[in-house]
Amino acid sequence: MAHKFVIKKTDGGQYRAYFKHNSENIFWTETYTSKASARNAIDSILKNGPGAPIEEE
Repeated sequence: MAHKFVIKKTDGGQYRAYFKHNSENIFWTETYTSKASARNAIDSILKNGPGAPIEEE
């Protein structure tokens, strides 16, 4: 699969979720104190992202 979510522990001991395509970081979340919270962020993106509007500025 060319795209995936990856949860990594930061140097500060927190967790961040990355969305990668062909090993390149496309976007990432804020940091979270637990891995479960990072997973919740991914679940929210998967649930709410497909219907999100596109805005141009």
